[in-house]
Amino acid sequence: MNYLSVVEVAKKWGISERSVRNYCAQGRVQGAFLTGKTWNIPDDADKPARMPKKITKQVRLIDVLKREQESQLPGGIYHKVQVDLTYNSNHIEGSRLTHDQTRYIFETNTIGISSELINVDDIVETTNHFKCIDMIIKNVNYRLSEKFIKQLHWMLKTGTSDSRKDWFAVGDYKKYANEVGGKETTLPENVSKEMNVLLSKYNKKKDITFEEILDFHYKFECIHPFQDGNGRIGRLIMFKECLKYNIVPFIIAEELKLYYYRGLKEWKNERGYLKDTCLMAQDQFKLILDYFKISYED
Repeated sequence: MNYLSVVEVAKKWGISERSVRNYCAQGRVQGAFLTGKTWNIPDDADKPARMPKKITKQVRLIDVLKREQESQLPGGIYHKVQVDLTYNSNHIEGSRLTHDQTRYIFETNTIGISSELINVDDIVETTNHFKCIDMIIKNVNYRLSEKFIKQLHWMLKTGTSDSRKDWFAVGDYKKYANEVGGKETTLPENVSKEMNVLLSKYNKKKDITFEEILDFHYKFECIHPFQDGNGRIGRLIMFKECLKYNIVPFIIAEELKLYYYRGLKEWKNERGYLKDTCLMAQDQFKLILDYFKISYED
């Protein structure tokens, strides 16, 4: 039996000397043995087949949210999304609950002690918003529909003082004209038609992008289909669609509110304002994903 050195085998097999030594050390070269620190390798030894690379399964955000939602795991990213998204989205619309109060309601289902007067609607809409987030996590893969969007609105506004008003349609489109930011919105008699057109065009798209989600949001807010709650419903829809299409979602925080409003106002003329604002919010959310070691695509 003739034996070759590591250098000779490396040239013969067309691989590095280090790889040859590793194969020998792993016992994958039949008949190879050490003499001191030198490997002796039979000249007729076969080159070992390469081991398949271990494939690390990526951990998707939606999978983690569903798992933590089902187990009601405290302190995880599901917990953080519930509190941060609810607090910020409600705060944009005038809720006076603090972040700590919002977190306390989620964790204990109580409001805690406060010396300030607290609006009951703020509490009701906070607990309802938690349920809305649960709904979009459970139904993330469903396509957007009027029925789904109306159900979100019903869930958000049920039990509020608005729901006790005869003219306020909970879970249905507005009965009276409204405006947003001094701008006229779609008249009540045209809402159903325009929502149907918006959803039909959106659902026909094959590959939904970040910009298309923003465009849907802009058009939804222009229609302003409900008497109240349009902003929160619109932001919930954006969060859902980002989850569905594996796009990093985002939360519009208080410090971005005015930029967010400007972005919506200028969308038809300059899309960069809203895109940049939402990308900034997205970068903040990536930090959360990094902390919880959840993978995402840049």
